[in-house]
Amino acid sequence: MGYYEKWTEYTEKYERLCVENDTISDDLFKEYGVNRGLRDINGNGVLTGLTNISRIDSFKEENGKKIPCEGKLWYRGYNVIDWVKNIPANSFGFEKTAFLLLFGKIPTAEEEVQFADLLACGRELPTNFTRDVIMKAPGKDIMNSMTRSILTLASYDDYLNDNGVGNVIRQCLNLVSVFPMLAAYGYHAYNHYERDESMYIHRPNPDMSTAENLLMMLRPDKQCTFLEAKVLDVALILHMEHGGGNNSTFTTRVVTSSGSDTYSAIAAAMSSLKGPKHGGANIKVMEMMNDIRAHVKDYSDKEEVADYLSRILDGEAFDRKGLIYGMGHAVYSLSDPREKVFKGFVEQLSVAKNRQEDMTLYNNIEELAPELIARKRKIYKGVSPNVDFYSGFVYDMLGIPVELYTPIFAIARIVGWSAHRIEEIIGMNKIIRPAYKSVMQEKELIV
Repeated sequence: MGYYEKWTEYTEKYERLCVENDTISDDLFKEYGVNRGLRDINGNGVLTGLTNISRIDSFKEENGKKIPCEGKLWYRGYNVIDWVKNIPANSFGFEKTAFLLLFGKIPTAEEEVQFADLLACGRELPTNFTRDVIMKAPGKDIMNSMTRSILTLASYDDYLNDNGVGNVIRQCLNLVSVFPMLAAYGYHAYNHYERDESMYIHRPNPDMSTAENLLMMLRPDKQCTFLEAKVLDVALILHMEHGGGNNSTFTTRVVTSSGSDTYSAIAAAMSSLKGPKHGGANIKVMEMMNDIRAHVKDYSDKEEVADYLSRILDGEAFDRKGLIYGMGHAVYSLSDPREKVFKGFVEQLSVAKNRQEDMTLYNNIEELAPELIARKRKIYKGVSPNVDFYSGFVYDMLGIPVELYTPIFAIARIVGWSAHRIEEIIGMNKIIRPAYKSVMQEKELIV
């Protein structure tokens, strides 16, 4: 009898014991003033550190009271909406934005060229790494595949445990460079060995941007339009960093504070991001949208759309959890600035891809859902679409498989993780060790 078969004999018993002994009453959280998930009843995060990398604004102070306001996201002091709008229409901004977040300044023209060249030089994996590591154990979970590759790359680094700032920057930039390769090659290995499809491994082009290279490596013909790459480039910029208080970034800082190496810190962040409560939001949006398309005949009929959205909110349709995915955010109230700047690019791509009918459906849901949610739910702040409401739609229009939705998030967020790792090393130099209040009851041991 194998382990799994043996385990099934005890499953129910062990699960019952854990539920009995690990359940903690809500009353105890209130009694000791402990916030679940480090967030208070109003959704405000418990302060655990200081950062100079980014900031989120969702409320403003008026007469001593917090008033919901239009959301703002700042990268190193620059408003993200303004930042994206000021990227020349005929160029890409991922590399320039990465430089800003990592080093705290806008690069000069010369620095921008040097930095892009450095990233291009870093897009090289060790000899036979793709064959011996990525293709040896392919699987549908590309995040797991990437995490395994990250940890394996550590064994090729002769200066693995050197946590000097210069060496950590080198390690981080190398990971930023190879993340698109780890994702694309991991998917191709899965697609070939698990789905019996054709496999092609394209080497990155040093003259292409990160967004262009990612699309090129994913496609058999290696071709993409400028608009396709431009919209993906904007998506990567908007997912690059988010205030420092998100789960995966906090994970990066916690692991970094222990003195662990760069690969371990980033692998831990990957493990956090892959959780469906964090990095998989756009997948749930796409599943919901497919369900809506199957039940709504006329996407332009607001009454029909509103009726089905009401059924979703009432737990009568889709996954019966009563949620309209892509609506609302843990921090933002009246609006998500990333969604506001992204939507214009989404509309351009929908026209190019002849997906205007789908765009009409998205527009109607964006208009109707907040009103329905406000009517049916008790909410303490505004409800608006977040960036993940549209990102899955964009990836779908680009022909990117759903298995890569969260890995693309990681390709962007590795920059933010790296910036926070560097800031933690330079500015903190103290292990993060939170406290837990024990509510355990003492027992007398009877022999």
